[in-house]
Amino acid sequence: MAILTASERVSRGEGRDESGEVIADLVTAEGAVVCERVVVPDDRGIIRNHLMRLADGGTVDVILTTGGSGIAPRDVTPEATLDVVERLIPGIPEAARVKTLEKTSMAMLSRSVAGVRGQALIINLPGSPKGVREWLEVILPVLPHAVSLVRGEVFPWGKSHEGA
Repeated sequence: MAILTASERVSRGEGRDESGEVIADLVTAEGAVVCERVVVPDDRGIIRNHLMRLADGGTVDVILTTGGSGIAPRDVTPEATLDVVERLIPGIPEAARVKTLEKTSMAMLSRSVAGVRGQALIINLPGSPKGVREWLEVILPVLPHAVSLVRGEVFPWGKSHEGA
């Protein structure tokens, strides 16, 4: 797994990557291994290039991004993600927005997307540590199964995929 943080401030060394730290803590607690963390400015080309490098390298099955998914002019992470994914998975951000909308009306302002490039699943998370936690509560239970499917594993019809 890789974590990409899009933040002007953090990329200039003017703050800690708190959201990236929250992601790393939560996914490693679930048994995932974070093999790379990248902090970049809010620049579509730079984000796109890192997403392609990570996805095409063959060692990363999940790339979680944080930051740049709102409606401010500098928020370009969804566009960079759309530039590189081959197939969208709209249900992931839809489910997270619906569930987190119960906690904050600001959830409706998220433009996060999720998709697949090669055998890597790319998911945009919010930029705030609180938003990251709330989205991961929704997403983490399905990640292992999603990764298995992206890898091409086949599951028989009629059998429960829960816990797969």
